[in-house]
Amino acid sequence: MTERIVLAYSGGLDTSVAIGWIGEATGAEVIAVAVDVGQGGESLETIRQRALGCGAVEAYVADASDEFANEYCVPTLKANALYQGHYPLVSAISRPVIVKHLVKAAREFGATTVAHGCTGKGNDQVRFEVGIQTLGPDLKCIAPVRDLALTRDKAIAFAEEKGLPIETTKKNPYSIDQNVWGRAVETGYLEDIWNAPTKDIYDYTATPEFPPAPDEVTISFKAGVPVAIDGVKVTPLQAIKELNRRAGAQGVGRIDVVEDRLVGIKSREIYEAPGAMALITAHKHLEDITVEREQARFKATVGQRWAELVYDGQWFSPLKRSLDAFIEDTQKYVSGDIRMTLHGGQAIVNGRRSDTSLYDFSLATYDTGDTFDQSMARGFIELWGMSAKVASGRDIRVAGQ
Repeated sequence: MTERIVLAYSGGLDTSVAIGWIGEATGAEVIAVAVDVGQGGESLETIRQRALGCGAVEAYVADASDEFANEYCVPTLKANALYQGHYPLVSAISRPVIVKHLVKAAREFGATTVAHGCTGKGNDQVRFEVGIQTLGPDLKCIAPVRDLALTRDKAIAFAEEKGLPIETTKKNPYSIDQNVWGRAVETGYLEDIWNAPTKDIYDYTATPEFPPAPDEVTISFKAGVPVAIDGVKVTPLQAIKELNRRAGAQGVGRIDVVEDRLVGIKSREIYEAPGAMALITAHKHLEDITVEREQARFKATVGQRWAELVYDGQWFSPLKRSLDAFIEDTQKYVSGDIRMTLHGGQAIVNGRRSDTSLYDFSLATYDTGDTFDQSMARGFIELWGMSAKVASGRDIRVAGQ
């Protein structure tokens, strides 16, 4: 029986050429797997037919957009996850769901190997292969660009020689990855970190310098999950899409950052994540009134570690699973409404309400009706500063000896 290899297929030049390239290099049959995570563009059927036209013996397509929103974007939102304080893990959270479908296809079609189109310099090779090792430990992994010397020049020449049904003449200097949670752009002109990004690289967001009129939106959450926009019930996928549209029109969610890749290099990245950044901002403000102080302080640490694990390809790790349990517990009372204004590249919260709020007006007010007993403050301060006071006395005593 001929060996079969499952290939993560995007429909672009490199992965289209990889179908035949892998076949010639290994003698194996190739099954192309395309996964829709809300990236837009061509239909799954168009991509499927192209894969078959490029020589795939089977083409497996999966509409995973709701699955991606519910099981990957929502946990990221609950964690308020921003890698290095900036990046909402646009690409990092899409890889585990793609891996899940790659392994599923490998089982279905009897493949022994999974292939992906990553280079040897990036994070995605780690995310794909660690995920595959975890979900399909018996499966082997290959990367045509990294392992089989498939360069872009060779890809173009191969496609033209074989007459493959794929565009080879378009010159795009950027590497782009996108899904419903956001869009990532790198390489080319951007590799000089003094260069400002040009307007042509943006697609999800409008230029914020000349925005339309301010857009006020109310986002309703239940246990940390967005459930309504302006009173209209939505699924998580619908919430992300609606805020991509509305926040994107105001230029919200543009991120320009030099980040630390897992492989040890620093890389300049441009991200657009209007829906993700609007939702994370709203969610964090709702947590501010519904999550107890010490729990909230510790959750910030957990969220940072969660983001690092996911960025580093550890979605399926035991530690990430344990952190998920903690984060989920913190969301029990994160229900209510956040009102925010989207305008000129900013999402500014200006109203919040919740039936599970810890904000007590009678304790917070400085006006008539104040129930806070200020006489307790003096004794509290004495006890709170006792340890430092005793240590300071010791320092003075020792210094005088």
